[in-house]
Amino acid sequence: MNPSLATLDELSTLGALGNLGTEVRRHLNYTLGHHVKNADQRYLYRALALAVRDRLVGQWLETQTRMADKASRKVFYLSLEFLIGRSLCNSVHNLDLTDDARAAMHEYGKGLEETAENELDAGLGNGGLGRLAACFLDSCANLQLPVLGYGIRYEYGMFHQRLENGRQVEDPDHWLRDGNPWEIERPEDTRRVRFYGRSELYYDADGVHHSRWVDTHDVVAVPFDMPIPGFRNKTVNTLRLWKSTATDAFDLGEFNAGGYSEAVAAKNMAEQITMVLYPNDASENGKELRLKQQYFLVSASLQDAIANWKQNNGKDLTKFGKENCFQLNDTHPACAVPELMRILMDEHQMSWEEAWDVASCSMAYTNHTLLPEALERWSVALFSRLLPRLTEIIFEINRRFLKEVEAHWPGDADMKRRLSIIEEGDNPHIRMAYLSIIGCFSVNGVAALHTELLKSGLFADFYELWPEKFNNKTNGVTQRRWLAHCNPGLRKLITEAIGDSWEADLSSIEQLKPLAKDASFRKKWAAVKAENKRRLADYVFENTGVQFSANAIYDVQVKRIHEYKRQLLNLLHVVHLYDRICRGDSEGMIPRCVLVGGKAAPGYFIAKLIVKLINNVANVVNNDERVGDLLKVVFFPNYRVSAMEIICPGTELSEQISTAGKEASGTGNMKFMMNGALTIGTLDGANIEIREKAGAENFFLFGLDAAEVPVTRQNYNPNELIAADSDIRRVMEMLEGGVFNVGEPGIFDVLLSGLRNPQDQWLTIADFRSFIDAQQAVNEAYKDQEHWNEMSILNSASSGWFSSDRTIAQYADEIWNVQPVPHA
Repeated sequence: MNPSLATLDELSTLGALGNLGTEVRRHLNYTLGHHVKNADQRYLYRALALAVRDRLVGQWLETQTRMADKASRKVFYLSLEFLIGRSLCNSVHNLDLTDDARAAMHEYGKGLEETAENELDAGLGNGGLGRLAACFLDSCANLQLPVLGYGIRYEYGMFHQRLENGRQVEDPDHWLRDGNPWEIERPEDTRRVRFYGRSELYYDADGVHHSRWVDTHDVVAVPFDMPIPGFRNKTVNTLRLWKSTATDAFDLGEFNAGGYSEAVAAKNMAEQITMVLYPNDASENGKELRLKQQYFLVSASLQDAIANWKQNNGKDLTKFGKENCFQLNDTHPACAVPELMRILMDEHQMSWEEAWDVASCSMAYTNHTLLPEALERWSVALFSRLLPRLTEIIFEINRRFLKEVEAHWPGDADMKRRLSIIEEGDNPHIRMAYLSIIGCFSVNGVAALHTELLKSGLFADFYELWPEKFNNKTNGVTQRRWLAHCNPGLRKLITEAIGDSWEADLSSIEQLKPLAKDASFRKKWAAVKAENKRRLADYVFENTGVQFSANAIYDVQVKRIHEYKRQLLNLLHVVHLYDRICRGDSEGMIPRCVLVGGKAAPGYFIAKLIVKLINNVANVVNNDERVGDLLKVVFFPNYRVSAMEIICPGTELSEQISTAGKEASGTGNMKFMMNGALTIGTLDGANIEIREKAGAENFFLFGLDAAEVPVTRQNYNPNELIAADSDIRRVMEMLEGGVFNVGEPGIFDVLLSGLRNPQDQWLTIADFRSFIDAQQAVNEAYKDQEHWNEMSILNSASSGWFSSDRTIAQYADEIWNVQPVPHA
């Protein structure tokens, strides 16, 4: 049959295309205009990516048709971040094309992994929030749910981190410099987004009072779609990313008049919105740009969802809320609540009550933080200047809400002040988390402890008012990327032992538990780990020049650099080990390689100073002949998704050491567990559930719990603890004595004084003794390799609960009320 006449169903099969090698050659020649002979690796990667994408497109089109026809309710996942990493190997694996891709690359003398290295990590996220969103999209496709992701197509990612004299230096991360072969531009679906201007009142022909937003500065949102394939199920969902452009790219009048800069000013201003992920918001301009990003995402996405609804259902939007759900990934998309009200009232002439009925039954909010300072607040002055019409709507939402507060707590002015969306003062602010809670029908935390702390602490008053809104959805990660893809040796071993059903349903990995007692299986397990450690050691040497010993325990902490995550506590233990070695107290000490990685926000001085201290300590330890291979320390530069794919399988000890009550959930802890690492951690976030699933005997617990933390703070005296413990005292003496900053006197004083400060909210010294003891327990446990491998297997075998498939199934059943739409 002529391919141009093939039906959609025929296009969704692989048979409509040539074999993968043929398609690669075709794209090299005709799409990229490149010679097949001596093909440049960058072109070879693009040709393979396009050939794989071709195999996705038929299924993608079929999925869109199927979802439009059969889904009774749709979900839109709004997130300012989607940290999807690389797409090639994930798509190849999910389409079961690994052998074909290897054969296609073999023709050019290249390996699949070697070719995949030419793909840059998609710079669409910062850390756990964005990586979680990427896992969620993967699981939605795997479960064949009608879910579309909406995000921003940032031209530049977070930043590329490099080190100069141990200090973090930020370079632009231009991940789109070679284009993105996975995206398809959809210019027919552009949307117009408004900023500035003013709000005015008017009466329609029937004398009905309305408001409208006029004299605005508009930008155009252009969508780019990326395919999100399910696991071998012929379902390919969509991630739609918005790029900002000017309404008129060029002012010819200004140009002809000699105003060359002014001629392109509007274009440049518009494109700034999606230029860089998370602009530094230390300045007022930075704050304004970040708020622009948030509203830009929300407005374009809501307009898009409504336009598609109207195309299929007509102009009546009264049922829109019941058949569509918007999941707000943290407070970044909180503008969705007033923006949907604006669209329904101003553009579709609904009354306030009608619009609120639609909006309040279609919005759901996920909270990701217990840190009050991390809950977004925007000054009313900035917000009203940038988004005047939304400001009016927010004030009206607040006025009506406070009447409900008055009815529930009559005469309680303090309660009104506490719960008001508008935080009063000399410079009033809009509390976006409060707006989200009031405007959404569901508010969920992301781990059992996190949700309980939201209900009893941060949002206790809202919980008393609306207990039915609050629920928990413990986070998860996708086993297809974070075990099957990143750890092929373990994938093979597990599949040989229990079959391959775990890739689609991780609960079946529990079948590994009896094999933990099988000596021959433990031996195979250990061999896989040894090979993963070798691969990680090579990677570390390539990136840092530090050689890791194969016989050492690989002790890893990789995550965003932040005081509450306590990389500093980890470093104090490193200094303790170094002190022991220097004093000749190393008998029975297992060699240890400590790897720390993560990015500090550009404006976060303390976090960047912690990076500097880690590097200074590493420089001293790694160059001290007395230490040898007993202790190695590295700060791994430019930590990212593709780096984690190598780090995670080689890790043996996972550091999850945040101050109890501070980490909402964590997802790195789950990735490490899946790959057989043992956790040393506090009772914080999802650590609690990890310990419950794996068994307390297979988890190294230390530190205060969330109930003990506030009690300890009341009479906290770190200086007494330091003076009373010789180990801690010696560590502080080394740090304060300048051992690690010779030639840089006083550089770390602010960190060290913070440790001694009774107001230290992270309670680092309070947990240090317990951490030392737990690390010694790790040391002793590692000596019995048979038992260690048994614990490792049991951790992996207990990880089924932490699949994002389970999480998303709960979202679908308990919040979204959506059903799978399977391929016929």
